Order: sequence, then structure tokens, then C-alpha cells
Amino acid sequence: MSIFTCLVLSLSIATDSTIKKQNFLLDEVTIIAQRSEQKVFNTMGSVAVLNAKNLKNYQYRSTPETLFGANGVFVQKTNHGGGSPFLRGLTGNQTLILIDGIRLNNSTFRYGPNQYLNTIDPFLIQNVEIYKGGGSVQYGSDALGGTLQINTASPVFAIDKPMLNGNAVLRYGTSSLEKTARTELSFATQKMAVKAGLSIRKFGDLIGGDTTGVQSPSGYDELAFDVKAKFQLSKNIYLTATHQNLKQSNVPVYHKVKLENFKINEMSPQKRALSYLQFDIKSENRLLKNLAFNISYQSTEEGRNSQKNGSNVYRIENDQVKTFGSFINVRSEILANWDASSGIEFYADKVNSTKQDTDLQSNKTTYSRGLYPDASSFNSYGLYSLHHINLNKWDVNFGARFNAYSIHVNDQTLGEVNVSPQALVGNLALGYHLENHSMTYLSFNTGFRAPNIDDMGTLGIVDFRYELPTANLKPENSYNVEWGYKFRTTNFSSSVALYHNQLRNLIARVKVEGQKINDYQVYRKENVEKAYIQGFEWATEWMVLPEIKIYTDLAYTYGQNETKNEPVRRIPPLSGRVGVHYQANTSFFVKVEDIFAGKQDRLAQGDKDDNRIPKGGTNGWNVLNIYTGYEYKNVTLIGSFQNIFNVDYRTHGSGINGVGRSLIATLMYRF
Repeated sequence: MSIFTCLVLSLSIATDSTIKKQNFLLDEVTIIAQRSEQKVFNTMGSVAVLNAKNLKNYQYRSTPETLFGANGVFVQKTNHGGGSPFLRGLTGNQTLILIDGIRLNNSTFRYGPNQYLNTIDPFLIQNVEIYKGGGSVQYGSDALGGTLQINTASPVFAIDKPMLNGNAVLRYGTSSLEKTARTELSFATQKMAVKAGLSIRKFGDLIGGDTTGVQSPSGYDELAFDVKAKFQLSKNIYLTATHQNLKQSNVPVYHKVKLENFKINEMSPQKRALSYLQFDIKSENRLLKNLAFNISYQSTEEGRNSQKNGSNVYRIENDQVKTFGSFINVRSEILANWDASSGIEFYADKVNSTKQDTDLQSNKTTYSRGLYPDASSFNSYGLYSLHHINLNKWDVNFGARFNAYSIHVNDQTLGEVNVSPQALVGNLALGYHLENHSMTYLSFNTGFRAPNIDDMGTLGIVDFRYELPTANLKPENSYNVEWGYKFRTTNFSSSVALYHNQLRNLIARVKVEGQKINDYQVYRKENVEKAYIQGFEWATEWMVLPEIKIYTDLAYTYGQNETKNEPVRRIPPLSGRVGVHYQANTSFFVKVEDIFAGKQDRLAQGDKDDNRIPKGGTNGWNVLNIYTGYEYKNVTLIGSFQNIFNVDYRTHGSGINGVGRSLIATLMYRF
């Protein structure tokens, strides 16, 4: 039976009697698509939500690993301390990551996979929203493939008398895969609530499947703490204050040690800190129904330590980005059937980059230019307006954003370089509700990615070429068309989306013929490539009985670089999952889930040259996991049985294999 036959049959399962009931599936609330609350079913786009219950029950090891199996999301892991989400075939600086509406992406986010999502402590997360194929109009640069938002948990006000409570978590993985201790304390009155937490974690070397065994070195240490406070300043004014801090130490890049003749190759430290204040103001004025004012400061630090086998030179590189940000978002009710979200935002990056080489034999240290020109700056200014109109069975979404940038680098060899790109993007979506249980939509999103310091900053000798800056780099652009259909009842839901994304002005290195600097061939980055990515996504949930849910989803992505007449790099294979979830009551559950991916042998030349991808492509795989949990009074015990059949597998493009047969046990105590 074909996939599409299964889809047609699944859409016809629900009966008229179930349609008449009131509590529907797909009623999760999301804010990512319109910067205002909207149910997933009513969103005219492909959106997925991982809720708090899901995250608690399955106790994923890291934030990237929460996304394993999420429909339309593929996670690549360069190393055990990394994890880069692919949204519709794109990752790195071509997808946007947000924390409570604040950009994690900064001006040094690089093309291709990165590790930055893993600098978010998974214990902070309330839910995860995934908006595939859109986000530039709502949130700015980088959302060519889509947008991922992490919403962190907030403390809750007391109903009457003050409350003090807490939560403690201990987690242990077999063969010392993981040792975690987490504690949280909360204090609340009727107008003040504070929550603070501390996480201490140690990860051992990752054990692969039946033929790989221990992958050493891959383990690392992690320390994180956080505090979040909420205040009711008056009847209609609330203030939220947050600080998050995470540090990872000695995070090995496994494939470089294994395959590239390195004695040491690690990231240390790998740090992120975020502080913000947000005022939320409600009003009786229809044009100022809700106003959110946010001011934030975020810093990231990436250290890279390396030493080749047989060499006495120990290299330490360090890049730091300090980002000041602010936004104002206003939600308005223009008419009874017309609401809007409009606002302005500003981000300013300051980049510092250093490099030092120490000869361990002579103890002599040499300092030189870092990966990026030191003291570079990157400023972003944005203005947007998003609108939703309901016309009985018809829904219309439209919006626009204007973004301007001021980018400055001062290289010791080439002098000052200034770039001021601009972008104007828009979206339009039309939806039709067939009944209260089904809807179809057609959407068009334009997106962009502004050239950043990473594009411009690799000035000078890189590998065996000399790169020059380009003063006229323009933003990369995307034009995404999507058709979708959603169906829901009290016990069944299904959705399908077909999309086509045209990518234009892609930035690539171009050789400057006849020019050399210090005997090195000169290259310049230019907007010269175009490509397209298309595919489909399908997801279904069926409550067979009140206690039993069956679910399945599937995603297929096809990408073609039209300029080079070859596949787009790192395109994920056909992938999906199928599972059964049993919940006897509120205290006990069991989930059996099979996650699978097909073989990916449709490779670009860059894939063929990548030592993380086996010759001929990455083999397909099929992994069975079982999760179970039991709650008694204030104690919860959760077991995650991973890779039951000990399959040796690797997600396409990763530098390390997936975990072999293992057990992770979690003990939680509320007090």
C-alpha cells in the first residue's frame, strides 16, 4: 500500500458522531506563525508543537534531541555536544532559532551545521514551536528553511497564600552515558513568582551500535543555572525578568580526532548567557490590545583547542559575540474580524576574535588574527506588520517586513569594510474551512538571510586560498509556496503539506582570475547561486481508545542546485516515525516508537568530499525506542530504553554515530 493511499484512507476514518464532539485534536496553541496566539489547526502553514507533557515524559538528553522524530525536522550531529536542526533541507544560518521570541542566531552563525541549539538547557523548556517554510516576515533574517522557537517555563502566581515548592531530578545512563542532577526552587505570592534552577551534567563517551562501540573522545561536562521572575505591577501590567547561563567544557569534535590526524580537537568553552526584561501591557483600546516591550543582552563564546598528532603546537582560538536587542510588539483589533501584530526591533552585535599558538617544547606563544576581524559590528533594524482577517469560512493572512543592516569590519590587512544591505519581504496566505473539522490553505512566504560577519569575516588566508571581502553582498532570498490540508476530530487528526522553495542570490566563493596575494589564489564571495527545494510532510494521530494513541508521520525533501546542476548539499533522506502511546491513567504510560530514515545517496560534490558522509552515501536505518513512566504521589520514575535492537546508524551528514542499546533512568521528586 502506498503512502498516499494510506493518507487517503486515514482521512476517511472519522465518523459523523465524532465530528459533532467538541474537544478536538490539533488544538495546541502556537504564537510563532503570527506573533500572536493561534491554534495549530487554524494556522495557515506547517507548524508542529512539542508540549510540556511530551518533554517531561520522555526526558530527552539535550535540546537538539527533543527534535528527533518531529515531523519535517531532521537533526544532524557533528559531535556529541552538537545538534543542528534541518528545516526543509536547510540548517545553520539558513534557519532561525528563537528563545522566548529573542534571536539566538547572531552575526557569526555559519553556513551548514552548528552546535548552538545545544547551549539551551532542556530543563528550561516549556514547549517547542516549529514553523516550517516561514518566519522572515515575523522575525527577520535567516528563516529561509523555517523558524524554531524555544519557549521557557514561567513561574506561576499563588492563588491565595504564598507558596514555596521545588523539584529535584536525578538521571543516569548505562555505561556512564549520562549523569545529571537538576534542582529547582519556586516561590510565589499573588503578585510575584520566582523560579530558579541549577543543572550539573556529565556525559561519557557515546556508545554506538553493534559494530561501532565506544566513540572516544566524545563526552563532555555541562553546568547551567537560570532564574525567571514574574511580577504583576498593576491590573494590566506584568514584568518578566530572566537570566540563563550555560557552559560546556572540553567538547570533543569526534570525527576530526578520528579521521583528520588531530591529537586534540575540542570546543572549550562553549558558553551562552541571556538576560532580558519584558513588559506585557493589556489595554481596553482596540488598537493597543496588548503591548510587549523586551530588552535583552546575550553573549556567546566559542573556544576551539587543537593540536595535530606529531606537532608541538597547541592552538587556542576564541570567538565572542555580545548582542544587545530590543523589540516592541503591539497586538491590535482593527475590526471585529481583523486583528494585527506590528512592531519594531533592533539587534546590535559586537564580535571579538583571537588566536594563539603555543609551542609546547619551547613554551613560546605567538598571537595572530582570529577567525573574524576583531571588534567587528553588525546592527539590524526591523519594522513589520502582520494581519489576519476572518471572513466566515475564509481566512486571510498577510504581512510585510523591512530590514536594514549596518555591518562593519576592520581587517588588519585589508582595512575597513562597510556593508549596508536591505531587505523587504512579505507573506500571503488564504485558508478555507470546509467544516469545523477540516481546512485547506495556500500560502506564499518570501524570506531572506542578510550577509553576516561569518560571510565577510574570513578575510585573509583560509585553507589554500585568500579570501577578500565583498562590499556589495546582497541578502539571500527564498520564495516558498505551500499547499496544505488539515483534518481533525476528537479522536483523529491528519495533516499534509506540499511545498516548493526557490532560493536565489545564494552566497558562494568565486575565484578572482589572474589575482594572487602572497602567492595564494584570491577568492571573493558573491551572490551567484540559485537552487530549489521541494517536498511533502504528512502527520497523523488516532486515538484508537481513550488510553491508546497511534501516530505516524513522514517527510520527503528534494533539493537541486540549479547553478551547479547537482543536488543541494546535505539534503536529508526520506524520514519518519510510527508509534503507539498507552496511558492507563494519569500515573502510568508506555510509548513504543520506531524512527526511520532511508538511504541518502543523492549527493552534491561537497557531500562526496565530506569525510562525515560514507562513500556512496549514508545508509538507511530503523531504530526502536521504548519510554515508560510511573508517578506515585510526589515521585516520578521514567525509563528510556533506546535503540532496543542495538542498530549501528548515523543521521546523514553527522560526524558521530547514534546511540546504541542503552537505558536512561530518571527520578523526579516534587517538594
